[in-house]
Amino acid sequence: MGSGSVPKLLFQLALPAVVAQIINLLYNIVDRIYIGHIPEIGATALTGVGLCMPILMLVNAFAMLCGSGGAPRAAICMGQDDNDSAERIMGNCFSLLVIIALVLTVVFYLFAPPLLVLFGASENTLPYALDYTRIYVLGSLFVMTVLGMNTFVTTQGFATFSMLTTVIGAVCNIVLDPIFIFVLGMGVRGAATATVISQGVSAVWVLHFLTGKRTRLHLRKRNLKIVPKVITPCLALGVSTFVMISTESLLSISFNSSLSRYGGDIAVGAMTIITSVSQLVAMPIQGVCQGGQPIMSFNYGAGKSDRVKQAFRCQFIVCVVYATVFWAAAMLVPGVFARIFSNDAALVEYTEWALRIYMAGILSTGFQCSCQQSFVALGQAKISLLMACLRKLILLIPLIFILPLLLPDKVFAVFLAEPISDIIAAVVTCTTFFARFNKILREGPQKAAA
Repeated sequence: MGSGSVPKLLFQLALPAVVAQIINLLYNIVDRIYIGHIPEIGATALTGVGLCMPILMLVNAFAMLCGSGGAPRAAICMGQDDNDSAERIMGNCFSLLVIIALVLTVVFYLFAPPLLVLFGASENTLPYALDYTRIYVLGSLFVMTVLGMNTFVTTQGFATFSMLTTVIGAVCNIVLDPIFIFVLGMGVRGAATATVISQGVSAVWVLHFLTGKRTRLHLRKRNLKIVPKVITPCLALGVSTFVMISTESLLSISFNSSLSRYGGDIAVGAMTIITSVSQLVAMPIQGVCQGGQPIMSFNYGAGKSDRVKQAFRCQFIVCVVYATVFWAAAMLVPGVFARIFSNDAALVEYTEWALRIYMAGILSTGFQCSCQQSFVALGQAKISLLMACLRKLILLIPLIFILPLLLPDKVFAVFLAEPISDIIAAVVTCTTFFARFNKILREGPQKAAA
């Protein structure tokens, strides 16, 4: 990562990361596609599974608190030729990840019923939501191991192997879903069971690699004891990504509760589809940023500012172009996306209308995410956290509740909150990043770690 063409390196690391992110989507999206097409109950079951998203997102958020915070720190240490410190970081992150996973499993299994009602579940949708949630959370350790530890595979430059981690699990899920859902007649419970088994296979795969001979950083027993001075800087850096994902959980609760109040189950069902479609924008962009992160972090640690700038420039252009293309597709053919998840005519028609509103500002995601994630790659914990909070906590969630008080069409007002916050957040984040970028490079990683 310290030599060779930066665009070529970015392509080599980002392409597998993008593919991995897209394939990772299949875990939940394939479930929703199959569930949405279950005869007679498809639309209701799909809405119920959509109500599980806040819990699923929180599991992912805690995984990335460890992974996205530890991996850039490890990469910076590797850039400084200090692999021992990088291994200590990885070992500490893994131990914390296991502890958190066990706690979340107990909490979410026990408190799933009242939480799902709080999220907007009705009498019709609660049974499906509960069936899916309780089985899924039993596999939290597998999910968190895959998400959290796979970042340490990517940050060492093994992007293709990282991609295979998700490919293996996704293929298992695609094969097992129809067997458990339709052949065995397990319905929603079958979809969750297939997902847990698939994530378990991926978890074994990534841990086998990190304890094997090919890896540069080894997961060693002596590094598993959590040391505050090792783990604290990782958590400080990872908290911005944690906030970004965990606020998606709070955001999902806000959207679903408001839409359930103003539009009923059909509005919540449309939001389930829209959330899946929006992930088709966000996940590939995150994949590009994951590919750019080790290049920027390594060269930042090595003091090679020109290569950091080249990596950011390439990452920025790719993210912006992709987001713009997807925005155009969402505006022109929203029905194509809706029909992937359901053949219910009323739900598809409603989703077409809502999708255009929700996605109106989605092109700004490329600007906002590429800059915000670059703060993470450069070890800027505080500013990355602030930018992560801006779009969702400061702008979007308040707007979800304020706009319906100001506009006559309440459901339209709820969906309109998304593009308004997207655009404002992108302008602020980009302005802040470009104003501080050169100063961060001049100060170097010692200042970032302080």
